Amino acid sequence: MKTTKISGQPSWTFSSDLVEAAISQTGGQLAPVRFCLPGGVVEPFSIAPWAGEKPDPSLCPMLQTLRGDYFCLPFGGNESAYRGETHPPHGETANRPWKFESLTRNGGETTLHLSMPTEIRAGRVDKHISLRQGETAIYSRHLLSGMSGRINPGHHAMLRFPDEPGSGLVSTSRVKYAQVAPKIFEHPEQRGYQSLKVGARFTRLDRVPSLFGGASDLSRYPARRGFEDLVMLVHEARPDFAWTAVAFPKEGYVWFALKDPRVLRSTIFWISNGGRHAAPWNGRHVNVMGLEEVTSYFHYGLAESARPNPVSKAGYPTAVALHPEKPLAVNVIMAVAPIPKGFDHVKTITPGKNGVTLVSRSGKKTAAALDPGFLHAT
Repeated sequence: MKTTKISGQPSWTFSSDLVEAAISQTGGQLAPVRFCLPGGVVEPFSIAPWAGEKPDPSLCPMLQTLRGDYFCLPFGGNESAYRGETHPPHGETANRPWKFESLTRNGGETTLHLSMPTEIRAGRVDKHISLRQGETAIYSRHLLSGMSGRINPGHHAMLRFPDEPGSGLVSTSRVKYAQVAPKIFEHPEQRGYQSLKVGARFTRLDRVPSLFGGASDLSRYPARRGFEDLVMLVHEARPDFAWTAVAFPKEGYVWFALKDPRVLRSTIFWISNGGRHAAPWNGRHVNVMGLEEVTSYFHYGLAESARPNPVSKAGYPTAVALHPEKPLAVNVIMAVAPIPKGFDHVKTITPGKNGVTLVSRSGKKTAAALDPGFLHAT
């Protein structure tokens, strides 16, 4: 299957009747993705503003490509070595070229299969991205095989919000632990700026302690132009699924992600609104929020996640154990659905016979056809 250059990156494209997707060869980054809804086509995922510019050789491939959603193994900066392993930011899976294996169509389902033999932690990762007829959903499976030891996997989905304060309404399923990154996230001497109080614990998204006193509302975005922030929310280990959602009332749709929280325990919010002024950011990466499903100790990397840390000591896992003879499937569903007038923050997402039902805090409802059982497939 031939690639096509999209926003500066050779990419494979595939589609169903309602979804058209592209995935970059480098890093396997998923974007653009176009969903066909009754009200028109929507494209929730972001693509970095430097895409298509002359590549900066000083940047890692992950940053050169930066777009949409991609799989990280291990997740985070990985600045510290762990048992002789030194990984690039967000791991080989986010930086190296993927190999095309197949594009199959079977019973109304189209699946792109890519693979990567990993070298730093010897093993293999198989990427399966599936689209189904009649559904506005993406089924993403990463199968980790032949590896042993502790590691912190994660997805790095990034949404582009309309350029209007509070245009997106952010909510999640119930969480057990929530905290702002415990170390300074952005350093002014490096031309980066943050707005949230370092290490602050919180229980509500709309009341997160600010660095300047008072509280910030993370449930409405864009906000806080000129700042970059990062927080982590640890979900309940429930047997069905945990979720993250953003409603866009003016645009008439909701984006949401479903996961098995026993595999991906936490969600990291990377709130990127022009707070980085060094290259390639140059203050122009705005109105983007990363909604990143992980089992990790914030964004620090493998060493910090695999070793004891304050979150793991509190009883919440920040790494998973891999066994060479027992492949691990990391499954995520990302989807969109139309919403009626008056639909605000998502309050609940519940499974049903033919998909899921989303109910807003205002009591308005919508539904999406998809298969939540995929999340627990091995």
